[in-house]
Amino acid sequence: MVNSIHHVAIICSDYQTSKYFYTSILGIEGIAENYRKPLGSYKLDLKLPNGGQIELFSFPKAPNRPSYPAALGLRHLAFNVESVEGVRDYLVSKGIEVDPIRINDYTRKKYTFFNDPDELPLEVYEQV
Repeated sequence: MVNSIHHVAIICSDYQTSKYFYTSILGIEGIAENYRKPLGSYKLDLKLPNGGQIELFSFPKAPNRPSYPAALGLRHLAFNVESVEGVRDYLVSKGIEVDPIRINDYTRKKYTFFNDPDELPLEVYEQV
């Protein structure tokens, strides 16, 4: 019934900062950007290599959402990468704090976590 994830929607507090992070730091291609005047909101569609998308939204005065590891709801967004070490080293060179690399107990694959500008937990996971 379900084929894949079409998109993940993220609401950010500072649109320009988050746009820079996702496009320039993470290198995700922007494919459509719109300013929705009645809402005072930007929407940027970002194209992931597998055909999925991230929708990056800004909304004036959006409330904070708990984002600690065991909060109910979406826990984190994970990206499949060829080299966890390579991505970690790159992120650290850009001044981004990255957790130590761990090994999944079941798959034996490497992974680590970092945060976007709004503290949304992001994971890089060794390519399966």
